[in-house]
Amino acid sequence: MGSGRLYLAVAAGAFRRYATYRAATAAGVFTNTVFGLILVYTYLALWDARPGLGGYGQAQAVTYVWLGQALFATLAIQGGGFETELMERIRTGEVAIDLYRPADLQVWWLAHDLGRSLFQLLGRGVLPFVFGVLVFPVALPGDPLTWAAFLVAVVLAMVVGFAIRYLVALSAFWLLDGTGVMQIMTVTGLFCSGMLLPLNVFPGLLGEVVRVLPWASLLQGPADVLMGRAGVVPTCALQAAWAVALLAAGRLVQSAATRRVVVQGG
Repeated sequence: MGSGRLYLAVAAGAFRRYATYRAATAAGVFTNTVFGLILVYTYLALWDARPGLGGYGQAQAVTYVWLGQALFATLAIQGGGFETELMERIRTGEVAIDLYRPADLQVWWLAHDLGRSLFQLLGRGVLPFVFGVLVFPVALPGDPLTWAAFLVAVVLAMVVGFAIRYLVALSAFWLLDGTGVMQIMTVTGLFCSGMLLPLNVFPGLLGEVVRVLPWASLLQGPADVLMGRAGVVPTCALQAAWAVALLAAGRLVQSAATRRVVVQGG
């Protein structure tokens, strides 16, 4: 099997694997819908008190909420992707078997995570988003090209999200317990991705900094593309730059970790 077909098979296998968790998927749809409702009414109260906050109208703020609920599990912003499994394989030493496979460790897990992300988008993300669109006034484009650009931004967000979590997972080669790193990743992801509040509302220097960090590529970037709040080319270029930089960093850390396994294993 060629390498491209191999990684497609890995992605398809991950998609099928997560598709078997029907009860968990249904619970996730319910949870995202409930949290979406809570956030929508919180946002509506906030935007009533501060009209035009962050340059958003109420309809744009509501749209942002439901996009966040659609992409939350898709991008594993709070964790829940491959990283826990990989960290456990590193802890137990099973990763040595992975390194002997005729496949690249990073690309293998990237393919796996893209399969997971696609299922979570279709299986868990679409229904809460459709519910929000049907129940609340939203600001969605009618131009198919804008939707196409949004999907490109979402795919780039998937790669950036993977690259961040891959670096977190590789920390297990040096740490006895990755719980602390996972907790830091969760808090940072929620705050810096815009999942709690759009990054556009952050004031001054803080806002300028968080909007160029890699986490901004996860939710804020795709949301701004969909709602016409940012140029498609600059947004996707920033996402692509972070994807390349973080994947390259993951490659360097993986190389160092591989040497560590060889030294320890003899």
